[in-house]
Amino acid sequence: MAVVFSLDDVAYLGGDEGRRALAEIAELSLSDAGRVADIASVRERFGDRTAVLVETTLLRRRARTKFADASTWLFTDDAMQQATAEPVALHRAQRLAGMRVHDVTCSVGAELAALIPRAESVLGSDLDRVRLAMAHNNVPDAALVLADALVPVSRDAVVLADPGRRAGGRRRFDPRAYTPPLDTLLEVYRDRHIVVKCAPGIDFGQLDELGFTGEIAVTSWGGSVREACLWSAGLRAAGVHRRAVVLDRAEELTDADPDDCTVAAAGRWIIDPDGAVVRAGLVRQYATRHGLWQLDPDIAYLSGDVVPEGVRGFEVLAEIGFDEKRLRRELVARDCGAVEILVRGVDIDPDVLRRRLKLRGTSALSVVLTRIGTGAASRAVAFICRPSR
Repeated sequence: MAVVFSLDDVAYLGGDEGRRALAEIAELSLSDAGRVADIASVRERFGDRTAVLVETTLLRRRARTKFADASTWLFTDDAMQQATAEPVALHRAQRLAGMRVHDVTCSVGAELAALIPRAESVLGSDLDRVRLAMAHNNVPDAALVLADALVPVSRDAVVLADPGRRAGGRRRFDPRAYTPPLDTLLEVYRDRHIVVKCAPGIDFGQLDELGFTGEIAVTSWGGSVREACLWSAGLRAAGVHRRAVVLDRAEELTDADPDDCTVAAAGRWIIDPDGAVVRAGLVRQYATRHGLWQLDPDIAYLSGDVVPEGVRGFEVLAEIGFDEKRLRRELVARDCGAVEILVRGVDIDPDVLRRRLKLRGTSALSVVLTRIGTGAASRAVAFICRPSR
């Protein structure tokens, strides 16, 4: 069970005494094997403060996957889980550079830290007093107020919101069940520029039902899709409704980009586009930009004679109609012992198939399984490949 922090805990952790205690505890491993003994030694030294000291130390370590330096930050467990990864927050802040911004769900301040050096002015507000106190510790220069996100307390500023998407440890997939609800949030600020961070898997059809007419920007970083961000109509570029942002390669695509790629048989390489590109529905734009083509108009796999720079490709060694026994023979003939299986458009569990293949060889290969064609002409195809890296 996550530790519940009080305002007194935050004051202690952010004060000189708490900082010294946290510096000591940071030297402990707190590993699964030694955690009981480590916590016992902390309790001997710090008594009732043990729980918040240990929790803060562990949360800071987990936050390393999101922040370049979280060594002085304070978090709650939920706040750390939902905090925007630093590179994603910085990218958004650059787009908001020079504007007045009000983060109406500022939590512990992840977005504020990125905005303050770039925006004309920044205000943070939240209903949670503990998180506001943590934000004051984390971003001392931030202007903060206690306020309900659904009760406007600012004027003439871009509204930034990151609604809560968890309840009782479970994710909420219906945007109307966010905290605050997305439909209510959009209605309250219908006459304002607004930017809303949402779950990456949000149903775009539901956004249409809510009357959202702005831009949906899907962002990936570190090899995974991090969020879908809504930019109200007044903040989007002309003609743009969807955007893919691939921070690992500093690449952006929109639905206003050319999409005149062709559909053809596999060439030398198969490319599996970044998840942000696929999620944003911009596979054709990506293919056109990089001189690739589609294997099937409804499947995200692409092919080409050259792999785009910085992208992992799969060199085609053989193409067969998918049959499990035949696939195993082909892999055994290539002395394959380890196989990576990628699947799109075919109802196959890669892990189950991998176990059934029972390979014993010494080489490592990849298999791309997909469907090509529609209706009666549809067929499952397996491409046996050598990965570029």
